[in-house]
Amino acid sequence: MDRSVTLPLNLYETQKSLNPLDLEFVFPHAQSSVPDESQESETDEHPVEVITCTDQHDDYSSSESGERLIRLKPGVVPSQFQWTKSSQDRPQNKLQELKTMAEQQEQEERRQSFVDSFQQDVKMEEGETGSGGQGASASDEQMEEMATDEPENENIEPAELSAVEQIEILKAQISDLEQQVEDLKGTRFGAENISKDSELLTFYTGFVSKERFDSFYSWVEPYAKTMIKWSQIQRERGKENYKRRRSSGNFALSLYDQLFLFMIRLRLGLLETDLGVRFNISTSTVSRIILTWANFLYTMLGQVPIWSTTAQTKNSMPQCFKTTYPKTRVILDCTEIKVQRPSSKVLNSEFYSAYKSHTTLKCLVGIAPHGAVTFVSSLYQGSISDKEITRRSGILSLIEEGNEVMADKGFLIQDLLQPLKATLTIPPFLSKTKSLQFTSKEVTETQQIARLRIHVERAIRRIKEYQIFEKVLPLSLAGSVNQIWTICCLLTNFRGPLY
Repeated sequence: MDRSVTLPLNLYETQKSLNPLDLEFVFPHAQSSVPDESQESETDEHPVEVITCTDQHDDYSSSESGERLIRLKPGVVPSQFQWTKSSQDRPQNKLQELKTMAEQQEQEERRQSFVDSFQQDVKMEEGETGSGGQGASASDEQMEEMATDEPENENIEPAELSAVEQIEILKAQISDLEQQVEDLKGTRFGAENISKDSELLTFYTGFVSKERFDSFYSWVEPYAKTMIKWSQIQRERGKENYKRRRSSGNFALSLYDQLFLFMIRLRLGLLETDLGVRFNISTSTVSRIILTWANFLYTMLGQVPIWSTTAQTKNSMPQCFKTTYPKTRVILDCTEIKVQRPSSKVLNSEFYSAYKSHTTLKCLVGIAPHGAVTFVSSLYQGSISDKEITRRSGILSLIEEGNEVMADKGFLIQDLLQPLKATLTIPPFLSKTKSLQFTSKEVTETQQIARLRIHVERAIRRIKEYQIFEKVLPLSLAGSVNQIWTICCLLTNFRGPLY
């Protein structure tokens, strides 16, 4: 008979590949788990006695003889042999050992906590009753007895609570969680908490009081509910690589907090990443909120008629103007903001300002005699002159016959005002043909004009208190810088009178 048979992967397949003799050859110390059907009757009459795999197995029967010869029961698969290590020789499972140690440590901490609480209760009871040393000694004995007593069974579960007790415990837990939620709401960074302090509100938004901020929000809220968001504009444009979102375009923040976030961006110039952390939203969401509100407020504030009529200007004119220049309609001045230097040499030369020694954007600002901003031009390249920006800005279409325009010496726009029959009020120049110094009349006129024209510079300083313009503006804001600049100029009118 061929003895080169190999061991099957599954012992249950032995009945198909091996006969009892082959199995005996493979497992010389074990009996086949599947006896031959043809010899089953003979096996019952004359049981085959083999050496047992182990003397502690439930699936074997002893032989009738007194020897240590035991045979396996029919249908049993051998699993333990002479070379099999006992469970005692096997190394202990490290995970189970660590788990056991953790359970013991937890039980010890629980016992110690119970003992400490019991001691505290006993001390409080002694203080109330004044029982003296006997009660203390008795309590110490009880604690020592409880500490030394080991539980008979560590796995004993505490007595189950009744339904009423469980409900009371759950109610207490719910009350604690509600209190935690209220505490978190009180410490959350948002418009509701910041607006409670007027100084903080002015610091973050520029509005001097909560009433003015709420009044401004009440004005824009009905239109803000239906405003077109930046994500919707992107979808309509069908930009490439734009990921369409299944949401309706609504932001995670309320409209009140969105306006508050936008005002912080303008007032403090905080980066979008910083705002995302403060409001617990993503940086991309912050960017979309800023772009959305920049276009929305530019449209809303642009509809407000800020240019005052001649009658309104006269009615609100301060006394200092009435006595010196009563026909003044507007005070003009230009200002510049620094921008990132473009890579193009042509653009770099156009945006370079010799006055600031940097690439800038230039704007024309006009205020009424009482200090309100009444005109804001678009932003132009920094190399443009004051006269050219006056011609392009559209301010000339608003000047009427008989009006006076007050400006600095650089505004040589008298030829532009003559067709409109308006006059230009600027400080006098030193004549080269006459004496090398001003006359007393010219000195008085220069002082009067300078004392009144300074108010437009104060208004511009208010605008630049929005610190988004304090740093060099990146070129990434080129698409919305006009909107942001106009909004900042017009928001200064909500801060109250200039003087």
